[in-house]
Amino acid sequence: MKKNSTLLIAFLLTTFLFISCSDADDNYIPIPTSPVQVDLTTVPYQKLSDYHFFEGELKLQNPALDVLPYEPASALFTDYAHKKRFVWMPKGASATYYGDGTILNLPVGAVLIKNFYYDNVQPSNSTRIIETRIMIRKNTGWIFAEYVWNDEQTEAFLDLTGSNTSIEWMENGVIKSVSSYRIPSEQQCLTCHKVNEQAYPIGIKPQNMNFDYAYSTGTKNQLKKWIDAGYLQNTLPTTIASTVDYNDTSKSLELRVRSYLDINCAHCHQNNSHCDYRPMRFAFSETTNLSNMGVCVETQDMADFPPALAKIVNPGNINRSMLYYRLNTENESYRMPLLGRSKIHQEGVDLIQEWINSLAPCN
Repeated sequence: MKKNSTLLIAFLLTTFLFISCSDADDNYIPIPTSPVQVDLTTVPYQKLSDYHFFEGELKLQNPALDVLPYEPASALFTDYAHKKRFVWMPKGASATYYGDGTILNLPVGAVLIKNFYYDNVQPSNSTRIIETRIMIRKNTGWIFAEYVWNDEQTEAFLDLTGSNTSIEWMENGVIKSVSSYRIPSEQQCLTCHKVNEQAYPIGIKPQNMNFDYAYSTGTKNQLKKWIDAGYLQNTLPTTIASTVDYNDTSKSLELRVRSYLDINCAHCHQNNSHCDYRPMRFAFSETTNLSNMGVCVETQDMADFPPALAKIVNPGNINRSMLYYRLNTENESYRMPLLGRSKIHQEGVDLIQEWINSLAPCN
């Protein structure tokens, strides 16, 4: 009898454990994992698809799990190309805040992704992605990876040598074109992205990201989104001196101009960068001082420029302002920025003209 009781108890315990395990299996929900592959020993890969940054058709640019879209308040002008930007970081890694106008210190393994494309491309009235630029932070620093899209828009291939392409598109009922859109070489990327000859990102500063973005899950401040995603340590100050969208006419002319010059010019016109020998300092935090913007400052090197351009910015006179002249030309020897555009950014030129005309005369 005792033996039978022991066997019965053992049977019941086994049955209970089996049922419990079965219930647990039925209720088990797997934790989703990001498909992104970034092996720092083998990047850059030969194809964009090798990273698995996007789900579905590559050209649709649907971000995979943990690939986060972002956008600066004002965008760098690149011959009217549209841009889609994304960031990815390894699990458990996060960026650090060092200042409103300082690039976020992203961790080793982090990747920044920027796609350049045009809509309503002729003659098919379709979207064409031209290039995808990637920056990857390795143990030794940041590297560039430039991917050029094929005509079929099915894949983008690594090409660090640089090239040119032409494009024609419809915008507001008007046909526009770029005859020589420049896809940069690795060295050209470094020209704009260098500090002390080391590569760094440009746009990911808290001052540029402190506004709401419409994510697929809802609208949220970008910096708060990064914190919630584990991509940014929660050490931000209560207030951040922020740039604005230079197209937003509800903002002051001064803020719009300072924001425009910051995103388009400050990366070269700063200490230890490509144009540090010039007197202008266009960083948003430095342009409360008008002399840093070239106002009433003598042009240092006239070279073969017209004598009338003796001041960088001559208040009230665009025809005597070197800054306006260099923004308003397509001549490769004179234009500013030096790289990244072949067309005149008419909206930007108009903004600078309005600002110059608003300034008080030099003493």
